[in-house]
Amino acid sequence: MPGVIEDRSEGDRQGALPDRPERVGPLGGPGGGRQEQQVVPFEELQETEADLLAAARRLLDRDGVLAGINLREVAAEAGVNHGQIYQYFGSRQSLLRAAAADLVERRAAENDGYWELPFRERRQAMFRYRVEEPELVRLETLLALGGDDGFSPLPRFERTRQSLERDLDNGALPEGADAVAVHVMTAAAQMGYAIFRKAYARDTGIPLPELDERAAQAYARMVAGLTLASTGETPVEETRAERPSVEEPPTWLCQ
Repeated sequence: MPGVIEDRSEGDRQGALPDRPERVGPLGGPGGGRQEQQVVPFEELQETEADLLAAARRLLDRDGVLAGINLREVAAEAGVNHGQIYQYFGSRQSLLRAAAADLVERRAAENDGYWELPFRERRQAMFRYRVEEPELVRLETLLALGGDDGFSPLPRFERTRQSLERDLDNGALPEGADAVAVHVMTAAAQMGYAIFRKAYARDTGIPLPELDERAAQAYARMVAGLTLASTGETPVEETRAERPSVEEPPTWLCQ
């Protein structure tokens, strides 16, 4: 999916293991004493990598994004020697990128037909994805705040570009629309809500599940407004009884 499910080939994945049945590698951590060689079965390498990625996600979930992440803590959480983590991920940023890529790949495998959907449906599906995958949002936020030059918020962008071109050709987006800018801004709206949704629920006093639903409806209307010019549709008017109840805004806000 875009934004996070946008374009990352298997070869681009940070921390990905080589596609071979076994690996010869040093024992022990970096800089430590005599280096011996051992052959490690590929299945064991995959299992250890998965354990490390899962441990990183658990620590982020427990401590929060701004607490950062420590490679030794990740190794301890995964139950492996701390020296091993450097064999898989040479840096904290590489580990975080790999964890994000792992989440993207697992989710992408569940959505084979995503790229064939029209613009409006893709954007709404991505909004739901962001809300349902807070781990990925936290990882992306941490990488962005850390100024990581290797972080890509649009990892499948070439695939996205193809879909946007099709949207323009078949009228799913208005003729002459800046499709890339529309994609970027709708992605930014998704991320912004996903990051602050709990705080928004707390400040507004609206239960989070209800706020998620109302926000999804508002987002759908925003996206629809970007596509109506191409289809000639008009927004469906809600009756007052169907609209979510909100307090009347103060007079100064309406000026």
